[in-house]
Amino acid sequence: MRKLLFRNIFLPPLTEPPPDLDGLTLATLATRVDGAARRSLGRSLSIRLVDAGSCNGCELEIHAVNNAYYDLERFGIRFVASPRHADILLVTGPVTKNMREALLRTYDAIPAPKWVVAVGDCAFDGGCFAASYAVAGGVSEIVPVDLYIRGCPPTPTDLLKGLLVLFRTDEAQDLRLAQGNQL
Repeated sequence: MRKLLFRNIFLPPLTEPPPDLDGLTLATLATRVDGAARRSLGRSLSIRLVDAGSCNGCELEIHAVNNAYYDLERFGIRFVASPRHADILLVTGPVTKNMREALLRTYDAIPAPKWVVAVGDCAFDGGCFAASYAVAGGVSEIVPVDLYIRGCPPTPTDLLKGLLVLFRTDEAQDLRLAQGNQL
């Protein structure tokens, strides 16, 4: 026991190095997402996360977006506990039969305008769980999906880039509607 104690005292801690992404790129990306959200919504972005039956890999990456390294709160992007305060419904995992009703109720509780983002390969089509007797299918089989962020699991930067694509698509659609109304 004494040998183990002394060995642990003198060895450095085992930690992972931080991601290779520089802080300026991350800050620029998060600022662009926040700016696009403010243009579309007139306020900062609120996200409601629903785990519909995942393996928790995607949730770890989503929680990493909220940690001290990425810190999305400083850019006005926040996760909320109530769907009534959310703008985006972020769904991970294949939708299990037990979570189907909860997902539908959460979707119905989000006020318009609302977007649904399916995160991960399992949310796209059920992934490796698709053939299970407990899985109802991908997210799009239960609620309409506006954006898929693929990956197993997607990285935090992929999540930010996906949100930016979501707002760019929405802005392009608003521009087409405005041009159509002018003609």
